[in-house]
Amino acid sequence: MAEEQGTQGAADDVMDDWAAALAEQAEQAAATPPPVQPASGLFQELGGAAPASGTISQNLDMILDIPVQLTVELGRTKIAIRNLLQLAQGSIVELDGLAGEPMDVLVNGCLIAQGEVVVVNDKFGIRLTDIITPVERIRRLQK
Repeated sequence: MAEEQGTQGAADDVMDDWAAALAEQAEQAAATPPPVQPASGLFQELGGAAPASGTISQNLDMILDIPVQLTVELGRTKIAIRNLLQLAQGSIVELDGLAGEPMDVLVNGCLIAQGEVVVVNDKFGIRLTDIITPVERIRRLQK
């Protein structure tokens, strides 16, 4: 029983210390309001000089070796499972893209450009004809 009272007494002392500290903090906050500074001074401090181009280049170098998934999309379609199971070698699947229409170039699933198919040394490639601006990418994401 004496042990419980000793523990309870220590807990009360800690709570009293906290209560005193909180009361002191409240008194100080009420007595002295925080100093007011003009907003223009703050914005000038934050603006500062532009970072050196070497710093930007060094930061960019850190991500240059990260691999991304580049996809060129001819078109898309929806197909019922019944029709999917009937596909065989030589079957033709109609896509929503039109012949001669630019192909979509996606990086990690995000449209970044459009282009046309080319053949170089017996390999397919894509010639970029239109780069999507950041503003346009954001607008497309909001749809």
